[in-house]
Amino acid sequence: MAACIRLGRGALTLITYNKLLSQSKLVTQSKYVLTSSFRCVFQSPSVCGVTPLNVQMPALSPTMEEGNIVKWLKKEGDEVAAGDALCEIETDKAMVVLESNDDGVLAKILVQDGSQGVRLGTPIALMVAEGEDWKQVEIPPLDPVRPASAPPTAEVPAPPVASTRPPGASALQPLRLSPAARHILDTHGLDPHLVKATGPRGLTTKEDVLKLLNQRDKVPSGPSAPVTAAPTPSPPGVPTTGRPSYPPVSVPGKPGAPGTFTEIPASNVRRVIAQRLTQSKSTIPHSYASVECDLGAVMKLRKQLAKGFEAAETPGTIDFCTDFSHVQENIKVSVNDFIIKAVAVTLREMPEVNVTWSAEGPQALDSIHISIAVATQRGLITPIIKDAANKGLQEIAATAKALAQKARDGKLLPEEYQGGSFSISNLGMFGISGFSAVINPPQACILAVGGTRAELRLTPQNQDSLTPVLCTQQLMTTTLSSDRRLVDDDLASRFLEKFRANLERPQHTSLP
Repeated sequence: MAACIRLGRGALTLITYNKLLSQSKLVTQSKYVLTSSFRCVFQSPSVCGVTPLNVQMPALSPTMEEGNIVKWLKKEGDEVAAGDALCEIETDKAMVVLESNDDGVLAKILVQDGSQGVRLGTPIALMVAEGEDWKQVEIPPLDPVRPASAPPTAEVPAPPVASTRPPGASALQPLRLSPAARHILDTHGLDPHLVKATGPRGLTTKEDVLKLLNQRDKVPSGPSAPVTAAPTPSPPGVPTTGRPSYPPVSVPGKPGAPGTFTEIPASNVRRVIAQRLTQSKSTIPHSYASVECDLGAVMKLRKQLAKGFEAAETPGTIDFCTDFSHVQENIKVSVNDFIIKAVAVTLREMPEVNVTWSAEGPQALDSIHISIAVATQRGLITPIIKDAANKGLQEIAATAKALAQKARDGKLLPEEYQGGSFSISNLGMFGISGFSAVINPPQACILAVGGTRAELRLTPQNQDSLTPVLCTQQLMTTTLSSDRRLVDDDLASRFLEKFRANLERPQHTSLP
């Protein structure tokens, strides 16, 4: 009986265990089926969306930190192939077209037209692969981007602090103190608000402070009322300071008042120019040297090229028209083209000037790339004529003209304004006789070119004659700004001497 009972209990236990095990497997299978169905539902594009490809703000120049979205050239839903133009971006140098690197569909534009201050690496658009539903793209959380017309956010003013001024003093108002009045007030420890200003535009003069001192000395000892100044209405929101405010502080809401101004938003180009000029003048020891060049031979050669002629080849002489393939007509080259060629040839003859300064120190350059300053509406930019020493005058003229037009249109490519070794800034066409330019780091030199002028000078008739003759010369002043760490005064002087010799003999420098 006991054995049977034990057997029955074991069988009952076994049956119960099997039953529970089967139920557990059923629950597990049901749970697996439910989980699989749940995962399939939430992984479908209609629920969780399509995984996008981010289009980020790229670095289009070495000094670029942020860019502006000028205009989108594609719309949402447009098919995009690799190499297609997506949008126009204003960098710190020029207007650059952003091209797509992949094929797909433009699903979402995250940064709209006119947005400014978009930092590098910020997603500006989303793309999906071909065949995917671009309307179901997943949109990540975005940081706010400052639009073009958004006014600057004003800081919340701090709560006013209780003033400890003497009772009876007038309300706080802008103070304009003369130096003598300020000295007397500081010496005697007087409150400037107790003085009644009688000077022009509310200026507190020395006489006003002395009058207050006399009144204080005449007051008998004992309780007395402090001297109060006549209340003067002061505009709200004007800061109080002991320094003279001339011209008067601008008051919001009152345009046209004396001393008011209009804040002009600075473009990326303007900000980078200000930053680099400040860096140049504060970190580079500038040294200056000037020389006058006679452009008589240059002017004569320009006229001959404009008329057209056939070069005469004479044994033992340098054919200065070899660059123009013997017969040419109406070849128009500017004086600046001759200057570019003369500088490039001089750098080839004096490679110790063709250097730059880096964090590791001086670096000698193997190539001669001349940067020419071009003024645009957005600021100054310096496109580059590459390998100028091996180019002829006609090729330099065509390249300079094309680069200047692209710079004014804002269509320069990054490789067309990066990597120059020497800069030239010419203001002669504006009537400037001479000036000094600021070095464009990391370059070592920049040549400032003034206008030409006619002067009467005594010059010898020829090399054998010692009798001078009065003649008219076309003179031009050039000033070399050099980095004293790389180009000392002796080297700068020899460079200018060699440059003047090459420019005054254009037939020697027009050859490649």
